[in-house]
Amino acid sequence: MKRALAVVVAALALAGCAGETGGDPASPSGAAGELTVYAAASLQAPFREIGADFEARNPGTRVVFDFAGSSDLVARLSQGAEADVLATADTANMTEAVDAGLVAGDPVDFAANTLTIVTEPGNPLGTTGFADLSRPGADVVVCAPQVPCGAATARIEQATGVDLAPVSEESSVTDVLGKVTSGQADAGLVYVTDARQAGDAVTTVPFPESAAAVNTYPVAVLADAENAPAAAYVAYVTGPDGRRILSEYGFAAP
Repeated sequence: MKRALAVVVAALALAGCAGETGGDPASPSGAAGELTVYAAASLQAPFREIGADFEARNPGTRVVFDFAGSSDLVARLSQGAEADVLATADTANMTEAVDAGLVAGDPVDFAANTLTIVTEPGNPLGTTGFADLSRPGADVVVCAPQVPCGAATARIEQATGVDLAPVSEESSVTDVLGKVTSGQADAGLVYVTDARQAGDAVTTVPFPESAAAVNTYPVAVLADAENAPAAAYVAYVTGPDGRRILSEYGFAAP
């Protein structure tokens, strides 16, 4: 009888402790219900919408985003930062994460993007193409070479033989856009999706040479993630609903 009573008391104590942790059995991500997603800066708008939909379909789950340049995200993960999902704006940075043992399983390509020129509203310098960005007196801003949009810029320079002399090199595509919209630069190279989001704050100048530098976006579950919710988020991003949202924001299929 004493042993039976002890078992019952222990069971009740464990149940009480479980209740104190705030665990939600409906949450696919365990007790905390929080899913941390590291994503390229250019994914901010569609991923916030995808995150809201994912939370609505998974009660008790909260998706927390950290948006930055892909190279910065991988560097932080390599230095011990913790996250569940990584989405980069190119395959090179994802490959670096894979080689460092940061990724569980195989990354999945889910979107593609290309560069375009943005200028101050009205295009006061009359920029018509990529070569115009090298004209004297044009204050041009681009992404740093280690950032996917910067690597794409370098590929276009190589393909066209046009060498740019930017006034600054930024750590993310959103920083490039910010320099142009704030009047700190005459023109910049950003993704077509960022130009679309900027609307009337910029004038967009497409150029055919951008086809030489299409960036493919992969997403992956990280090695330290809670596999069930992280895998579910990746499946949502790469599934029909996620691709529909990405398409609405101007992303192409990979």
